[in-house]
Amino acid sequence: MADPFKFELVSPEKLLFSGDVEQVLVPGAEGDMTIMAKHAPVITTLRPGLLEIDFPDGKRQRFFARRGFAEVNPDGLTVLAERAIDLDDLDPEQLTQDIANAEEDVADLSGDAKDRALMTLEHLRQVQAVLSA
Repeated sequence: MADPFKFELVSPEKLLFSGDVEQVLVPGAEGDMTIMAKHAPVITTLRPGLLEIDFPDGKRQRFFARRGFAEVNPDGLTVLAERAIDLDDLDPEQLTQDIANAEEDVADLSGDAKDRALMTLEHLRQVQAVLSA
């Protein structure tokens, strides 16, 4: 068992997690990184992907993280994510319906509204890709 360390996952809306963990899989811009206690200091940007937290008791929690930064320092790991969704809270059928609705919006809209709809559709498809992996 690895030494626990402090981890915080923060989005613009709220603090999603703060506590001691065994390791965290971070979707870094250059590839996935597994962070454990006493990791060398590093700062990286995030790419959309799976952020996976392993706890000392053997439990695991998974999030979809989209854009942001991760910083490892002597105090632990902090991930500042533009968006983070707990995958346990996702209903796959609802996600499929949301994608269909977003596709309709993209087909029906124009201008700035269409651009926003395209961003939403891209985000939903990224979440679906993480769930499928």
